[in-house]
Amino acid sequence: MGARHPFLSRSNGSYGARLLVLICGLLVSAVALFGATAAAHAHASLLRSTPVEGSVVQAGPAEVRLGFSETVTPLVIELRAPDGSAARLMARVAGADLAIDWPASKTEGTYLLSWRVVSSDGHPVSGVLTFSIGSPSATPPMAPELNDGALRLAIWSAKLVLYLSLFFGVGGAFALAWLAPGKHYGVGPVGALLAVGLAAAPVSFGLQGLDALGAPLNLFGSAMAWQTAAATSYGFTAALAFMALALALLALASDAGLSRWLSLTGLVGVGAALAASGHASAAGPQWLTRPMVFVHGAGIAYWAGALLPLAFAWRAGGEGAEASLRRFSTAIPYVVAALVAAGLVLAIIQVETPLALWHTWYGRLLSLKLGLAVLLLVLAGFNRWRLTKPVLAEQAGATRWLVRSIVVETLLMVAILGVIAGFRFTPPPRVLAIEAAEPAAIHIHTAEAMADLAISPGHAGKVSASIMVMTGDFGPLDARGVTLRLSQPGSDEIEAKAHKPGDGTWRIDSLDLPAAGTWSVAIDVDISEGQAVTLGGEVAIRPATGW
Repeated sequence: MGARHPFLSRSNGSYGARLLVLICGLLVSAVALFGATAAAHAHASLLRSTPVEGSVVQAGPAEVRLGFSETVTPLVIELRAPDGSAARLMARVAGADLAIDWPASKTEGTYLLSWRVVSSDGHPVSGVLTFSIGSPSATPPMAPELNDGALRLAIWSAKLVLYLSLFFGVGGAFALAWLAPGKHYGVGPVGALLAVGLAAAPVSFGLQGLDALGAPLNLFGSAMAWQTAAATSYGFTAALAFMALALALLALASDAGLSRWLSLTGLVGVGAALAASGHASAAGPQWLTRPMVFVHGAGIAYWAGALLPLAFAWRAGGEGAEASLRRFSTAIPYVVAALVAAGLVLAIIQVETPLALWHTWYGRLLSLKLGLAVLLLVLAGFNRWRLTKPVLAEQAGATRWLVRSIVVETLLMVAILGVIAGFRFTPPPRVLAIEAAEPAAIHIHTAEAMADLAISPGHAGKVSASIMVMTGDFGPLDARGVTLRLSQPGSDEIEAKAHKPGDGTWRIDSLDLPAAGTWSVAIDVDISEGQAVTLGGEVAIRPATGW
């Protein structure tokens, strides 16, 4: 049997203890890289705006203000006027708000402000704010729609190829250096994966720029797309991934001693790249989530990377294959324990409640991933405890079954990575919960009076309402009473009298809105003896979250 390198030697202690030291070292590296982040961030969502969505104001505002759940970076802000003309506007970051100066000499009518920002997880977020000056337009402007099916497919494909290269390529280089030193089991496919990954990393980076801008696929080569990608946290991910792939490729061409440390650095780079951006790494508390992403990613790379070399090793046979299998079999329980623990922590943070696993698209994707992972763990356990010993004992047929099982493991890994690449297109439940807690608000304005209505939370179910009334010229209005009426076609009208707690607003503490959709609003304001006004409008109520 070939000589073992120092790390794998049993002469100075157990291999399991040495592996534990390596895992702890990787975790310390992750904490050093990312654990010092002070602020907790999430996938951004719009929480408030001034003017309010759908409101009618008497004059153009000095500025439009968009309030988000976290600090964002503005990408594209476009204003469409009542005549359909469009103009790009600049935005200033003010904490978690964007302040947008209002252009001078704007006519009456309905305006549409479309915005696109990037959140700390590197993912772009977009939306539209509609409001009117003076009175609504008969034909309001419409935002252009982008058919981004081809772009979405390209983003998913590039991410999948990059993941395959990082986990099977960089992980494969690590396996060849540490599990099979001096051998060349599957070095050709591993090298090919690394080469493909070196091309996929910049492609994925360029597509990130298009995604951030909401630009079509035919602008892939534009300088603006690449500059925009560099301004997002994904730029750091792409750079680290490229370096990890390059180091792993160098490891394949280096002598045994150097290849070990180049491949180890590449493996650390895989974990660091995944922890640099994305839904999970951007969640709080980041002192926990970023190291967990690091450990989860590095653990998958170790496991997936060993599969191709092991399959080729047992096709070739010999003492080298036996030594590689012994080392992998000894190490893998520790690695799987670490990555499963990290994955569970991240899943709990992202999902928050089990109901979200089937009530949200992110939860459904995660459920699919978990189902495939369970199959993978069952198969890995079968290999570890039912096939390894017969193979090492050279029992007839055992080697053939092991190779076939490794192939199935590889296919399951590929399927899991395909699911992971789809997480980009749906926000996690923790973000949806923040959005669901936000009120549904409208502004109603007439010459006699005006009102700001906020229904909280803004989804179907048990809610409360807050109403602020003023005169038509924004003066104080000391009304004698306020009544709120809500109705939908085909259902009974909901009516509730508001009380005034003393903070200048009128409140209704409990309402039951049975359905989502657009509700007609009527606010009856009793101004004085013989003087009353009814303010009418519509408010959009979101579906109940279900968790």
